[in-house]
Amino acid sequence: MKYYKQFKITSEPFIPDIISGELWELNISGVAENESELIIYSVENSGVSKKNIENILNKIAAEKLINNYKITEELLEDKNWNEEWEKKVRVVEVTEKIVIKPSFKNYTAKPGQIIITIDPKMSFGTGEHQTTQLMLNLIEKYIKEGDKVLDIGSGTGILAIAAVKLGAAYALGIDNDEWCLYNGIENVKANKLEEKVSIKLSEINKIDEYDFDLIAANINKNILLEIAEQIRAKIKKTGKLIISGLLIADEKETLNKYTSLDFHFVEKKIKDEWLALVFTYS
Repeated sequence: MKYYKQFKITSEPFIPDIISGELWELNISGVAENESELIIYSVENSGVSKKNIENILNKIAAEKLINNYKITEELLEDKNWNEEWEKKVRVVEVTEKIVIKPSFKNYTAKPGQIIITIDPKMSFGTGEHQTTQLMLNLIEKYIKEGDKVLDIGSGTGILAIAAVKLGAAYALGIDNDEWCLYNGIENVKANKLEEKVSIKLSEINKIDEYDFDLIAANINKNILLEIAEQIRAKIKKTGKLIISGLLIADEKETLNKYTSLDFHFVEKKIKDEWLALVFTYS
């Protein structure tokens, strides 16, 4: 019988996207999230331990991103891991128009709704997290028919897929994680968008495409600051930039960086402690 380790992590503040992003450097097999905890799965003999996770959380705490945390560990049979994972994934009505559902859940669309099928598997982004919901709300607001879209740190491909279903002509999703590449491609196929959505294993400075009408990036502040000039090189004049993965405390530093590069602030949107910013480039 194959067994999996299950680690449940809580933190104050609860920043699951940042924590999970750091934990992917370990040999983990899956991630799930509910309202108050992050759940990490790993094969029994993977070498992942409570101590490994503590080391990473201590590093995050040293950067003053979290004040405290708690970890519990449990051993699960393989079949139970799959059952637990599926129980954590639900249908999410993000807006009146956008609904995110896994393939194994039933949902009857209401008039005017767009259904996006997402099976997160090994990558992160089910529509549950505040930053994903902020991004989807803003993409729905600012997308224009025929837009060319870049999704940086695409994960499950959820933002690229949503952009096309909302009217974009083409979307490119890029991520530097192989699990995200495979999962993103699977989700594009599940939504029958292979001709309009492309997922690549790449950094932004390695892609040939440019002149994007809209760029979306739901990643952490440090990376957003690091790649700001590269984003500027890829965006079209008068193009829109929508970014999140930001805490409210990150607003001033992020605004200063992007406005110094001729991005003009349009609006911000807040959900709990999380922030999303919209800019136009000129």
